[in-house]
Amino acid sequence: MTKEEIKEKIERLRKEINYHNYRYYVLNDPVISDEEYDRLFRELVELEEKFPEFQSSDSPTKRVGHEPQSEFRPFKHKEAMFSLQDARNEDEIKEFDKRIKRLLHLPMDKDIEYMAEPKIDGLSVEIVYEKGVYKRAGTRGDGVTGEDVTLNVKTIKEVPLYLIENSKIPVPERIDVRGEVYMLIEDFKKLNEENLKRGEKTFANPRNAASGSLRQLDPRITAKRKLKFFAWGIGFYEGLKFETQEEILRALKSFGFPVNPNIKKCKNIQEVIEFYEKMKEEREKFPYEIDGIVCKVNSLRLQEELGFTIRAPRWAIAGKFPAKEVTAQIKEVTFQVGRTGTITPVAIFDPTPVGGVIVQRATLHNFDEIKRMDVRVGDHVFLRRAGDVIPEVVKVIKEKRTGNEKPILPPDRCPVCSGDVVKEGAYFKCISIDCPAKLKASIRHFTSKKAMDIEGIGSKLIEQLVDKKMVKSIADIYYLEYKDWMKLERMADKSVRNILEAIEKSKKTTLERFIYALGIPLIGERGAQVLARRFGSLERLKDVKYVELVAIPEIGPEMAESVVRFFRNESNLQTIKRLLDAGITFEEKKIKRGFFTGKTVVFTGALKGFTREKASELVEEQGGRVSNTVSRNTDFVIVGENPGSKYKKALEYKIKILSEEEFIKKLQEGE
Repeated sequence: MTKEEIKEKIERLRKEINYHNYRYYVLNDPVISDEEYDRLFRELVELEEKFPEFQSSDSPTKRVGHEPQSEFRPFKHKEAMFSLQDARNEDEIKEFDKRIKRLLHLPMDKDIEYMAEPKIDGLSVEIVYEKGVYKRAGTRGDGVTGEDVTLNVKTIKEVPLYLIENSKIPVPERIDVRGEVYMLIEDFKKLNEENLKRGEKTFANPRNAASGSLRQLDPRITAKRKLKFFAWGIGFYEGLKFETQEEILRALKSFGFPVNPNIKKCKNIQEVIEFYEKMKEEREKFPYEIDGIVCKVNSLRLQEELGFTIRAPRWAIAGKFPAKEVTAQIKEVTFQVGRTGTITPVAIFDPTPVGGVIVQRATLHNFDEIKRMDVRVGDHVFLRRAGDVIPEVVKVIKEKRTGNEKPILPPDRCPVCSGDVVKEGAYFKCISIDCPAKLKASIRHFTSKKAMDIEGIGSKLIEQLVDKKMVKSIADIYYLEYKDWMKLERMADKSVRNILEAIEKSKKTTLERFIYALGIPLIGERGAQVLARRFGSLERLKDVKYVELVAIPEIGPEMAESVVRFFRNESNLQTIKRLLDAGITFEEKKIKRGFFTGKTVVFTGALKGFTREKASELVEEQGGRVSNTVSRNTDFVIVGENPGSKYKKALEYKIKILSEEEFIKKLQEGE
């Protein structure tokens, strides 16, 4: 055979083996014997060894065998990978349906079609395919950036290395497939048994086992863990057109992905609720753990119109099941002070197994909840893990009372610093800015990489600074001198000078980093970015009104209230003043009126003269809004090279389209 014929044979063998993997691992319906499969595999191995110039990382022979990695690299999602808002019961699922109809201006008796599926208790990942070939994979992370787990996902035999080609749905130029990595309950139990025999760490539940297995630096360990995969959606894609979520799932199945067989198309929300009840009843019959259902609007056009909040899509919801409950007796109640000063009552029990983990503490939430349940020290209660994660007390078993139970009273003083406390809604809060309980966490957040990025100030140093009373507020970090740092344990000249240099460097920052560093409740990194770009200066933000904030699409009512309350607090203002007096400066970008003021803009395709981030920033500087999705509310779509499906959607909706050159001219009109 010629070299070209050998190359063609190797590629043919790879695709053939990939197809038989699909028949065996996904369909559970093999069409060749194990002996025939082994013969094909051996033939491919021999050819690749004999002709190393034709070896490829996407070959089925390369699923396992890579050397351990030193660390996980960042994985950037081309389109944000959002988590879902939770619904805890039928009423909240119904409210989700009503909210959608209000947003779409539809009558309440109008039926909306949904796709519902079991919510696998696993780890979400995104897998990138280019021209039908597996390229890379990453975890969800914060929705924008996850961890690159390309080599580990590759070991999962249900994940195709090549997309199956068929006449009905062509293989796209690129498609980012999203799904859940999970572990069967049976395999989880076997793994724990093996680990116990070896004296190694056991996992609390299958989800933790799947997550821990996928995040192994050595992919050969991952390969031994028998991980499984279900595809449930897509992110970025080009070269295809879909109208519904149902079509997406059908396409994924045809490409060779396992798709959950229990997915149901529901013609209205009542059918979704019936599906929710059915899955809840059959929960224990599944070979893997499910903790609820996922409900999505089936129409992609409606999905685009509904859009996203900062944290979640408006067109999907996770209907969570009630957690499994056990009974336990409250031995005592302690008080826990959080980073924002919120005092949370915590019930203490004897060690009690709940949902696969041993629990000794459970939140009582707040004193309104204590009053509602009439819970007391000494009570026998039903205990569960909320969302199968956070232990909480559900109900008091009053029939077991003896009369010796004691009421739970709110604290008169902060249990950590003995400072004053105030009642704010259902919660009691410590208002002392010197409180060590929240100060340590506040400094950790303030100095973190995404905030002020002061390298070298770790948890152990923060413990010393606060415990030795060298720091009583986050601002004090900027007033410590060389001699102060030298008093701390394990600090030498070089390390102190590095910290002082990092502190000095941090003084030149951006407004959005500074806002994020302040730790305003409910305002994360994206929220800080929105506030900085919308208001442009700290002085403007200090005086912002609630109505101004809720008018911003990305800012909800609770976030708006949190921002207003934060900047009305005199202690917070004093701390901010001391920070600025220490020399912190940042560019305060003021909103300048221009062509894009008040307009909603969507970008698609590659721009020659700008990064996507820079182009978005220029629009937002004029008071415009940049969206990821095209809807009827979009004013302009800016089209670069090789535009995707957003361009077609813009044509369909008859939205004004601007080229990059026209975009530049419109920007200059506003100058």
